[in-house]
Amino acid sequence: MAIKKRPRQPKSENRRLDIRDVAKHAKVSIATVSRTINRVPTVDKELADRVWLAISELNYFPNTQARALVSGRTRLLGLLISEITNPFFPELIRGFEDIAVENGYEILIGSTNYHPERMSLAVRRMIERNVEGVAVMTFGVEQPLLEELASRHVPMVFVDSGPPGDLVRPLLVDYRKGIQQGVQHLAVLGHRKLGYISGPSQQRSSQLRTAAFLESLEQIGVTPNPEWIFEGDHTLEGGMRCMEQLLALPELPTAIMCSNDMTAIGGLRVLTRAGLRVPEDISLIGFDDIHLAEFVNPPLTTVRMSRNDLARSAFGALRAIAEQEQGGHPREWKVTTSLVVRQSTGYPRDSALAPAAGTPSTKKKKSSKKV
Repeated sequence: MAIKKRPRQPKSENRRLDIRDVAKHAKVSIATVSRTINRVPTVDKELADRVWLAISELNYFPNTQARALVSGRTRLLGLLISEITNPFFPELIRGFEDIAVENGYEILIGSTNYHPERMSLAVRRMIERNVEGVAVMTFGVEQPLLEELASRHVPMVFVDSGPPGDLVRPLLVDYRKGIQQGVQHLAVLGHRKLGYISGPSQQRSSQLRTAAFLESLEQIGVTPNPEWIFEGDHTLEGGMRCMEQLLALPELPTAIMCSNDMTAIGGLRVLTRAGLRVPEDISLIGFDDIHLAEFVNPPLTTVRMSRNDLARSAFGALRAIAEQEQGGHPREWKVTTSLVVRQSTGYPRDSALAPAAGTPSTKKKKSSKKV
């Protein structure tokens, strides 16, 4: 099969293509090319189409730095995330990049891995590249770094909370709704012995999720058992560690809710290794609805926090500030949550509706703990 080659610049030319070549090819002025590339809305549509066709035929790549010098804008947004190994964040990056590219922006990604030094380097790179805004999708950002961004009038978006300021917008996630749905789902199945594995206690989002869980227990008339509440770190390893500690208790809950899916998946591995069945012996609920949650065994019931909704809200808030759009834009952007029921939740093991003892899966159980 013949491979279609891209057009090349004539060998006789020793310089790179520039907008003069595009203007000549499109039979328009250099100013029209410049305004088209910078997406000035007043450019005549027919002329703009000729410019974009010329760019395609010449295989011309606009110089973004030169465009920034001319327009005074970089059209570059920063995105700070906590941990690239957590599938939640790559999915968030994809959503943020998709909406940014659709609107003529580029993104600069910084992954902190919860290290202050890496956070500082990421912020410095963004300032050096003159980003037009930063979406802070991480936690534990040090105050001096926020002050550095604020002093340079860089718009910022935070999840759940952020410092006050005209250039700061919080994205308020409705953790309460999804977690309430999860607890009520378990209550309808008959569960009253509920455990919980949180995220790091110093993180605002973890605090809000834990508060929502405890409030939801109160609503169904259940008093939380402190022995069944553990602090995790939102990692697979943290979920495994907490579940091992929980299995060491003399009595186990019939259902466990986790502060994120990675914690739940780590916990699921420990339960399976201990010979406990999910959901026949213990029901399990996660939070986030990462793509992997649907493919573990059993597929994980979880609270969905849409990465696309989060990404679109973050981009919308930053663009509204960067482009100084007037009116119609809230100072707080809300992100909803909802329960997704799969196969990791079922009736309590002591329920009359639970699978009868003596089934093949029951015979596999090895744990001697009182459950």
